[in-house]
Amino acid sequence: MTPARRVVIALGGNAMTGPDGSATPTVQRDAIREAAGHIADVVASGVEVVLTHGNGPQVGNLLVKNEMAAHVVPPVPLDWNVAQTQATIAFTLADELDAALAARGLSQRTAGLVTRTLVDADDPGFREPSKPVGRFLPREEAERFVALGQIWEDRGEKGWRRIVASPEPRSVVDSPAIHALAEAGFVVVCAGGGGIPVTDDGSDGDALRGVEAVIDKDLTAAILARELDADTLVIATDVPNVMVDFGTPTARPLGRVTVSEMRGHAAAGQFARGSMGPKVEAALRFVDGSAASRAVITSLEHIADAVTDDDAGTVIAP
Repeated sequence: MTPARRVVIALGGNAMTGPDGSATPTVQRDAIREAAGHIADVVASGVEVVLTHGNGPQVGNLLVKNEMAAHVVPPVPLDWNVAQTQATIAFTLADELDAALAARGLSQRTAGLVTRTLVDADDPGFREPSKPVGRFLPREEAERFVALGQIWEDRGEKGWRRIVASPEPRSVVDSPAIHALAEAGFVVVCAGGGGIPVTDDGSDGDALRGVEAVIDKDLTAAILARELDADTLVIATDVPNVMVDFGTPTARPLGRVTVSEMRGHAAAGQFARGSMGPKVEAALRFVDGSAASRAVITSLEHIADAVTDDDAGTVIAP
């Protein structure tokens, strides 16, 4: 494989919570500290790293606080919640990653950037909410929020989960700033939660406006990687490989696959919409049509190997 020069790493929201889904500040910092060690190992391999992350559990907690405190303070919209979680996760990642880099004798330091992502105001995602956010709740608790006009879905044994609008990302508004920081030698934490969703409706010059939505962070990561001219997109999840025939006796992990092979698996319904599906689609979008790029889906502890080893994780290449 050709050595990577710049890598975009997309961390799942579960990388910043406890194994049981708990999200106290102490548990989140401990989880982020562990993730920072793996990211620092990637930096130590000699590549530029741009880091993005999920925020579903964190946004979900803020939404619950909104509802519980609505009689005291006005609830804030989803775009504000995304911005708040971006800032909180970015500064915590910066603290832990700076420490991990220094412990390895590396000179790079971390910069966090509150990031906007452009979406289309007419995107069908606004009419058909599909993005799960927040924690799972028992049916009786979820029904309280359904009564307030929210949309919740039964997700089986884990419980019920809130579903919100998820429009397609069009571009990362702040990618020039991200590029400048990366060129200056920073490890950049950006576009958390897919970015703060903004639209340009043309009604007020060039002004952008935040909208009530949550963008899939993996799809934004694919766009960001393209806009930054990255060589590799690494999507970190909780399994070492993408599986086909998951949950059946014929289940098997995927190693190195071509774009056409992976699209065939996706067309056959191998990847669930609410879990692996968006990750596979993001990887395909990044690689498709580019002869010099590769995408890897693997577990957090294997992300350093994913950058240097063509046999680590599920590798999608032209």
